[in-house]
Amino acid sequence: RKAHTMTQILNDDNRERSTGDPLYVLKGVTRTFAKGGVTVNALRGIDLEIARGETVSLEGPSGSGKTTLLQLLGALDTPTSGQIRFDGRSLEDESDSVLTDIRSREIGFVFQQFNLIPTLSAEENVAIAMVPRESSHEKRIARANELLGQVGLAHRLGHLPSRLSGGEQQRVAIARALASEPEFIVCDEPTSALDPVGRADVRAIVCAARDRGATVFLNSHLLSEVEAVCDRLAILDKGRIVASGTMAEILGAFEVRITFAQVPVDGALDALVRYAAEAEGPRTFVLRSIAEADVPDLVARLVRCGARVAAVEPVRGSLEERFLNLIGAGDADAADR
Repeated sequence: RKAHTMTQILNDDNRERSTGDPLYVLKGVTRTFAKGGVTVNALRGIDLEIARGETVSLEGPSGSGKTTLLQLLGALDTPTSGQIRFDGRSLEDESDSVLTDIRSREIGFVFQQFNLIPTLSAEENVAIAMVPRESSHEKRIARANELLGQVGLAHRLGHLPSRLSGGEQQRVAIARALASEPEFIVCDEPTSALDPVGRADVRAIVCAARDRGATVFLNSHLLSEVEAVCDRLAILDKGRIVASGTMAEILGAFEVRITFAQVPVDGALDALVRYAAEAEGPRTFVLRSIAEADVPDLVARLVRCGARVAAVEPVRGSLEERFLNLIGAGDADAADR
């Protein structure tokens, strides 16, 4: 790796960066490991861009390479080959000291296993994350108190991790990740230990971080959570991205199936034509080009025409169904890396 001073890295005016450029650009990224004399190809040519201010979800079965990719994005590891550009910098070329500084100043982590320091209180665990950015102890403590209050732990400031429940420890981890107001936040199963109320609170916190301009990369097995907070989704399988796009692009166009109690009258058929209706039978039609918001108005119009509508159901499958189709359910063959 190239040797750079910290001043050069933080003040280099020649870096290729602007607010209009993606925060992350990955090109041809691979990562291999040697295990017992066998080469494991954890990532096989990853191409991915992450725009500033968006929330992106990473999904994949066990053994797909999710953990490896998260470590690369978090500057915890470097690729075997390929390029990772973060905010205009090629991470694979940076020294260990520069990567450490990037992690402490610009990236916030929410780990599945919390990774709290056991000998520090909740307040101290959050405050210590601000040391690289804030020299004032008083300001660090004030900010820690504010964040812990936001995650519902104002009454637990002085408690050690051993005196906190799993859900409370996860809340401390989230507060710590937000402490230095990082530009990029890596969330690895951030709500895995929380109840429904806690999950809703965390979703609100993640959305608030995004609204202030942070970029969030989320790994969660709760697909309903992914749909609720994420702008885009990348699906990884066997070290390759098999699909990437917005939720609408992943799921496909919205379609609806309408079934009539009897063969519809001509007026009802005329109302269906504009939505590219295809007949599945004399009483069942699939509408290929209708907005979800227009469905209630169409049904009301059909009823006014004298049609008896028996059933209205979306044709588009769920995110879970689409995910399973893309990866080939049941074909995962390794432990998650």
